[in-house]
Amino acid sequence: MTTTPSRTLETFDNPAPERDFRISIRLPEFTCLCPLTGQPDFAHMTLDYVPDRLCIELKALKLYIWSWRDEGAFHEAITNRILDDVVKACQPRAARLTAAFNVRGGTYPTIVAEHRAAGWTPTEASQWPPC
Repeated sequence: MTTTPSRTLETFDNPAPERDFRISIRLPEFTCLCPLTGQPDFAHMTLDYVPDRLCIELKALKLYIWSWRDEGAFHEAITNRILDDVVKACQPRAARLTAAFNVRGGTYPTIVAEHRAAGWTPTEASQWPPC
């Protein structure tokens, strides 16, 4: 596997596809660029998901997150794009990406984007923690 930024999200087979369980991944080193000023934006992201047949491979996720470093995008757009890419890669039963951005202009924006597969009902083990 490479050690350079990549937009490829690799997966592996879920070891327990018969069971709902939640995977929570903290991503404290997210950076991108403000599309208006070109200044860096920093965020602490948390990806929560309930896998179906596939799980996201962690090193690939790290390299994917790293690939946004020089990308200019609004917080709302980038949060939704990352969630869309995760859903496309592993087709989870449910997924939520919480992106808590550092201060900019005296505000601390937090963007939360969610996906739920049609017909899926969460179990107690797969409930989201509070935002």
